[in-house]
Amino acid sequence: MRILYHLPLSPHARKVRLVLAEKRLPFELRVEKPWERREAYLALNPAGTVPTLEEDNGLAIPDSSVICEYLDEAYPDVSLMGHTLAERVEVRRLAAWFDGKFGREVTENLLGEKHMRRLAGRGNPDPGAMRTGYTALRYHLEYIGWLAETRKWLAGSVLSLADFAAAAHLSSLDFIGDVDWSLCPAAKEWYVRVKSRPSFRGLLMDRVAGMTPPKHYDDLDF
Repeated sequence: MRILYHLPLSPHARKVRLVLAEKRLPFELRVEKPWERREAYLALNPAGTVPTLEEDNGLAIPDSSVICEYLDEAYPDVSLMGHTLAERVEVRRLAAWFDGKFGREVTENLLGEKHMRRLAGRGNPDPGAMRTGYTALRYHLEYIGWLAETRKWLAGSVLSLADFAAAAHLSSLDFIGDVDWSLCPAAKEWYVRVKSRPSFRGLLMDRVAGMTPPKHYDDLDF
């Protein structure tokens, strides 16, 4: 059985979980705490980050972007990277946008401060960082809404890694109650469509000790 080393609210790990589920590839989840720097885990992924995917044959693939590229090449029956060169460029651009720009401006300032900082024992959240995160989230929701209104899916006419990258970040933030969906109905409508896919069920079942997600978190018609 392939193994995915993860943290439940890590958006990068959630993105990989969505891709694995969409491709109908069975996998086992194992929680890994990167701050513990376990030697056995560092042997698989010297960077010590999550996620890392370990295949049945022992091949270890670190980093969510590398994992998703690998999965699309190794299991091409369900492609999530687009078909033409232009489509593949747009999928990669948006996946990088959400894992990079959105991650730095929003996820790190909200999830990072409110949850990851506590997990790693690094003290209390920084109110200034959180204010920055909420401001940036409004801007990013508007961009997602614009994409959703002008295209069937975020990167074009078909569901792609871009949708899963965005949804992974938003689902983590939604778990901690930090997404005001009323700010952008178009973004909410797109998220409902992604959230309703069978591949999303595992994420909606997640629970974290000491935390209770809002009632709408696992509601498919919120």
